[in-house]
Amino acid sequence: QVLSLPIVVIVHGNQDNNAKATVLWDNAFSEIDRVPFVVAERVPWEKMCDTLNLKFMAEVQTTKGLLKEHYFFLAQKIFNDHSASLEDFQSRSVSWAQFNKEILPGRGFTFWQWFDGVLDLTKRCLKSYWSDRLIIGFISKQYVCKLLSTEPDGTFLLRFSDSEIGGVTIAHIIRGKDGSSQVENIQPFSAKDLSIRSLGDRIRDLGQLRNLYPNTPKDQAFGSHYNSEWVGAD
Repeated sequence: QVLSLPIVVIVHGNQDNNAKATVLWDNAFSEIDRVPFVVAERVPWEKMCDTLNLKFMAEVQTTKGLLKEHYFFLAQKIFNDHSASLEDFQSRSVSWAQFNKEILPGRGFTFWQWFDGVLDLTKRCLKSYWSDRLIIGFISKQYVCKLLSTEPDGTFLLRFSDSEIGGVTIAHIIRGKDGSSQVENIQPFSAKDLSIRSLGDRIRDLGQLRNLYPNTPKDQAFGSHYNSEWVGAD
């Protein structure tokens, strides 16, 4: 007899997400010489970061992995803690329940269900944008407001939706003539939306978007992603 790689039997496609979570956790965190079916209940957050990064790069097929600031955002999300520092999170451990059992506050899904949705969306529709570092992605709505609040009118960035699984949204700043400003988040685009019209062409369509944060003109940043039939058209 020999131990195989983890196998999960499912009876319906809606169980696929949970099955993938089980396999990922088992592959990443079980001991080689363990007793069968015994897997750690808690793992160091740093090991989880490495696992999420490897999974993201392999799934999306990109050489551009997650950055330190991405890990900070993910830690805030999974631990539901917005007061701790990056260093504080490095010494913590994360449980299976936090990973894929407990529903995120104010949402209807777990951390893994949300992350897996981001993976699927990026793999299917956003690989080239991610690989060109045009998408910050893993960033909170509150921090986006902080970043854009001092920027010129029309400055924008792209982030993964917190409220929807598998959505990417565009946040941009609007400045009034009186100097007032507000950050607006456009309704998230799903994989279905982006299969109908690409992200690059949607950005091109939106006249209120001018510069990709911090200061790259949008045509310079996204020009190579515009479909040729639309380039030069009004």
